[in-house]
Amino acid sequence: MNTKIDKNIVGLKELRENMETYIERVNKGESITVFRRSTPLFRITPIDAEEEGWETVIDFTKESGHGVPIEQLLASMKKMHGQKSKIS
Repeated sequence: MNTKIDKNIVGLKELRENMETYIERVNKGESITVFRRSTPLFRITPIDAEEEGWETVIDFTKESGHGVPIEQLLASMKKMHGQKSKIS
C-alpha cells in the first residue's frame, strides 16, 4: 500500500499552530491547501511576481482627497444590495 503524504496539504489547526513555517514555505514558492474535517477550505499561494501585488480596483481618494470612511462605504454597499444599514 502506497501511503504517500502530500506535504502541501495541511489541517487548519496545524496551520494555526505553525503559521511561521507555512509562511516561509509560501514565500519560497509553495502553495498550501488547508483542510478542516477532510474538507478543503482554501489555498494559500504566493503572489505572482508578474502581478506586482495588489490591483487597484477603485481609488476612493479622488472623491474627497482622504478616501471614504468605511462606515459610509459599507452602508452604500448594503443599500445597493437592498439591506438595511445597521451601522451607527
